[in-house]
Amino acid sequence: MGNSALRAHVETAQKTGVFQLKDRGLTEFPLELQKLTSNLRTIDLSNNKIESLPPMLIGKFTLLKSLSLNNNKLTVLPDELCNLKKLETLSLNNNHLVDLPPAFGQLSALKTLSLSGNQLRALPPQLCSLRHLDVMDLSKNQIRSIPDIVGELQVIELNLNQNQISQISVKISSCPRLKVLRLEENCLELSMLPQSILSDSQICLLAVEGNLFEIKKLRELEGYDKYMERFTATKKKFA
Repeated sequence: MGNSALRAHVETAQKTGVFQLKDRGLTEFPLELQKLTSNLRTIDLSNNKIESLPPMLIGKFTLLKSLSLNNNKLTVLPDELCNLKKLETLSLNNNHLVDLPPAFGQLSALKTLSLSGNQLRALPPQLCSLRHLDVMDLSKNQIRSIPDIVGELQVIELNLNQNQISQISVKISSCPRLKVLRLEENCLELSMLPQSILSDSQICLLAVEGNLFEIKKLRELEGYDKYMERFTATKKKFA
């Protein structure tokens, strides 16, 4: 991509606060954006070939609310990313991330986090510090179990479809705001699904198709009627 074309995008972003450059085969985060650290609110560099984020630059976008880097080649995230205190939406689907920076919980304004199609092997404990997180997508990773810390998550919707989950802590039923839990296409036996999800949680949409049991067996579990009451009440609310 030519310098003049990039310059034109930078000039537009200066006026709009939005920098969008998708499908351009970029191999690096554009360093030209350092001129815009104080006025960009949205950056979308999806569908490129970016392998890393410049640590000295990425943490300086103090007004940034939305960052999308879907379909790139990121393997790690710099600690400096965690300085983005106004960031509300972070989309990193289809990269090569194995874990998250230790300070990730400092992204205190984050509401939506998408990490689908990465290489996470466990639920990152840092996510439990994000008090305003509403939606979290961890589908298509390599997560095998859900540990006790899950009970501290503040999310409303948690997507764990297409992982390798065979064990789930009963603490998932304690999530104070969790309404939607997606566990489709995992490795769950019916006996490994905590019954308290049905009887003693806030969950009103439980998606478990494609596991190691027939859905009709779920209906025979104690507490299923309580779950259906919540499911029906929610459905009516949105009908």
